[in-house]
Amino acid sequence: MKNLLHLIFTSLFIIGVLFTSSAISAEANKPGQIKGGAVHEAPEWFKESFLEVQDDVDEATEANKHVLLFFQLNGCPYCDRMLHESFETEPLTGYIKQNFDTIAINVKGDRDIAFNEEISVTEKELSEILKVRATPAILFLNSDNKTVVRVNGYRAPERFRQVLEYVSSKGYEQGTLADYFDKKLAKNIYKLRDSKLFKKETDLSTVKGPLALIFEDGSCFDCNELHEKILSKPEVQKELNAFTVIRLHVGSGSIITDLEGNRATAKSLAQKYDMTYRPGVLLFDQGKLVRRYDSLLFSYHFKEGFRYVSGGHYKTEDYGSYSEKRTEELLSAGIDIDLGH
Repeated sequence: MKNLLHLIFTSLFIIGVLFTSSAISAEANKPGQIKGGAVHEAPEWFKESFLEVQDDVDEATEANKHVLLFFQLNGCPYCDRMLHESFETEPLTGYIKQNFDTIAINVKGDRDIAFNEEISVTEKELSEILKVRATPAILFLNSDNKTVVRVNGYRAPERFRQVLEYVSSKGYEQGTLADYFDKKLAKNIYKLRDSKLFKKETDLSTVKGPLALIFEDGSCFDCNELHEKILSKPEVQKELNAFTVIRLHVGSGSIITDLEGNRATAKSLAQKYDMTYRPGVLLFDQGKLVRRYDSLLFSYHFKEGFRYVSGGHYKTEDYGSYSEKRTEELLSAGIDIDLGH
């Protein structure tokens, strides 16, 4: 009887161990998930266009408006945020309705669109032709059906308002968007903050290895978010450690030496690289510009761009290919990807 009980208990113990081991193994093999995406339908007041853009431009011109093309992607957290803050919240909603005919374009869509006399393709093909790499991408068209301003990625409502006013007033006929910002934007929105990540280097030509330039100024609406929600994260700091990170105060007027050994200012560098967004980020390796951030990025996309450069991945593949492989790598390892924070 004793032997029988011992056998039963031993069998139950083995079954329990096997069950627990199987559960642990199953959990270990569980793929990661992509989180933080946001499905956001375009507002119902967006124009129901037949996607004959020249016709849309003609109609808008007759109404003393411009055409605004809003390139979006399903699940894009930046599209969701910008639609909510700027297109669905007053006072910008009314201003956009009054001055623009807004048309949504799905960067993965299959609808046919006649962009101009030379280009008649699907939404997806047009997005590829126009090199839409970040969503939302916003194109403003004049009466000649020419792009007068392009916005790549999210903009804070206050800064986007200045873009809208620049276009609606035809400021593009008088000067650049950077000059317009310089005149119109308040300079006391943000007080520059220090970071242990920033190096005190004024001669960029002497920097060896990966280099990151972060452009800030007093008119930066998103700089606090950069410091508090992105640069503060350990996983972001880990990727930035491979870089010499230099913050440039665009409004300071201080003299620096650029990558070619020439005297420059932060403002002249920002103009050279067409950096109208703050905080704008440029990533270099071996003196070569590899990536640019001219819109707000949440921490996952922010850090992965740095990894793409520091790891030398840019030498063998474009960022899109790298991103697809990296996503699969992380998910296969059971690591979740949060796109929205």
